[in-house]
Amino acid sequence: MPKKIQFFLFVLVTCFSVCLCGHTEVCAAKTGQKTSVKKQAQKKKKSYKAPAFADAVFHPEAAQGDGNVLLDLSGSSQGYVAIEAWSPARLKFQVIKGESTYTYDIPSDGTPSVFPLQSGDGLYTFRVMENVVDSEYAQLYAAEAEIALSDEFQPYLRPSTYVSYTKDSACVKQAAKLAKKAENDVEVVAGVYKYICGAVAYDYDKAANVQSGYLPDPDDTLATGMGICFDYASLAAAMLRSQGIPTRVIFGYVSPDGLYHAWNMFYTKKTGWVTVGFKADKKTWTRMDLTLAANGTDSSFIGDGSNYMDAYCY
Repeated sequence: MPKKIQFFLFVLVTCFSVCLCGHTEVCAAKTGQKTSVKKQAQKKKKSYKAPAFADAVFHPEAAQGDGNVLLDLSGSSQGYVAIEAWSPARLKFQVIKGESTYTYDIPSDGTPSVFPLQSGDGLYTFRVMENVVDSEYAQLYAAEAEIALSDEFQPYLRPSTYVSYTKDSACVKQAAKLAKKAENDVEVVAGVYKYICGAVAYDYDKAANVQSGYLPDPDDTLATGMGICFDYASLAAAMLRSQGIPTRVIFGYVSPDGLYHAWNMFYTKKTGWVTVGFKADKKTWTRMDLTLAANGTDSSFIGDGSNYMDAYCY
């Protein structure tokens, strides 16, 4: 090949290589810019991070009592009391503070029960009452204790006999999945609210035949897709509490018919989210009635909350 042609080819290949390298660098730079922008966008989007799971359990080694009753107050600062009792008769457990008295049925076979200390700080009296005849009860055991909560939300962040769940419960796992898609606590509540409304229908047969002393199982409500107001409220509380969102189960009456009913109240620091006709105001408890919402009741029935009269809080 003539030297002139060889030189021309060498120059052409060299120029092409330089151009190709330059183009590659530009492409790489552009790609890097896009990747950087994408990463920055991802960084800006915050994901809700639930706190460590808050449990409530009976600690026999910390309990006080006699041969018939064991009262565990080791979790009192965390907002709960736990108890075990044995008797051939029916038993009731009373949690008393000032004018407030909560009376619960408890197992008489030594099965532990956990209840919230919902009346705040102060002197509490705890009594176990034993059935003696018909509907009459006599005191089997009593104790007093001065209670100081770590904070006002502790009773509403943990499981109890009325809101029963564990770290491995199906409802807790479902709540965690919903929380992963949320950016903050308000979005977690919205996600749980929407999920329960779509997953659970009202059980009219159960409502007509439910017995006194009935206790809900949130996982069962989730599995069957059916429940009464207590089931709705307990499931919502289990899911939200497990993600670190303070949630109350409220029992009370709804006007104008004086309906005895159960619903929820949750606490959020965020603002602007509307649920069942109630706005989530800053740093306040907000009412949430999933039973009515899930079954298509007009939110005007719920109104501004003045027709709801709270009687008991769990």
